[in-house]
Amino acid sequence: MCQLLGMNCNVPTDICFSFSGFRARGGLTDHHRDGWGIAFFEGRGVRVFLDPAPSAHSPVAELVKHYPIRSLNVIAHIRKATQGEVRLENTHPFQRELWGRYWIFAHNGNLKDFAPSLSGRFTPVGTTDSELAFCFIMDTLAQRFGDGAPTPEALFAALRELACEIGRLGEFNFLLSDGDWLFVHCSSRLCYIVRQAPFPLAHLSDEDLTVDFNEVTTPEDRVAVIATTALTDNEAWTDIPAGTLIAFQNGHPVELGPGATVAQDYPRTAAGDSSHNA
Repeated sequence: MCQLLGMNCNVPTDICFSFSGFRARGGLTDHHRDGWGIAFFEGRGVRVFLDPAPSAHSPVAELVKHYPIRSLNVIAHIRKATQGEVRLENTHPFQRELWGRYWIFAHNGNLKDFAPSLSGRFTPVGTTDSELAFCFIMDTLAQRFGDGAPTPEALFAALRELACEIGRLGEFNFLLSDGDWLFVHCSSRLCYIVRQAPFPLAHLSDEDLTVDFNEVTTPEDRVAVIATTALTDNEAWTDIPAGTLIAFQNGHPVELGPGATVAQDYPRTAAGDSSHNA
């Protein structure tokens, strides 16, 4: 099972703290050794780092761990290959353009007998079911809404429908972002935490590292971190129910329609990934 990591916040924030623990799961504290990647939105641009090597031993991951890139939305992935060889082109997250914006997608799961027809506007480069699903989503959205981006509510409804359709063929946990919104779909296992004042200490589960976010945040900072399993062992993470799609913006879930079943009662007592370090 692959590992997903996402971050959405109300001020540009680096993810160095969370990534330190997440990176260890790629060959050190867990067996996900088939590549990794991370994407940072910066304005309308995106920085993407990909490496088919295990993240725990990747020089590129070592760079990212110590490189405080600040972003409002981040998507990262550690791969355990189920479909497609261990190659750079099969490494998540994947990137496409739609409506004049970059979209980033990462998937955890295995889709069986997934063979949708595509118009040709979006086609896979690699051989994973994940990239094929991403292309199908982008293709469907482009055909349904044409040249103009839909309202957030209409987009949420379409993504909810597509997640249910694709999810019938297997596990379909995914993170998807256009730089404004972070959409999170749980098929089997995902959790999240919203960190904001007051900020207690946070200690990683996969590495002996503790951060006092009071030293690197302001009282207005708010950050949501999403992961396959909790990254810290002294904070209360919220499990996302299977079959749930959640939209995150400005560091917390936003109610956009049916399916966001946990959007109204996110936890408010945990420490936050800050505008300085997450």
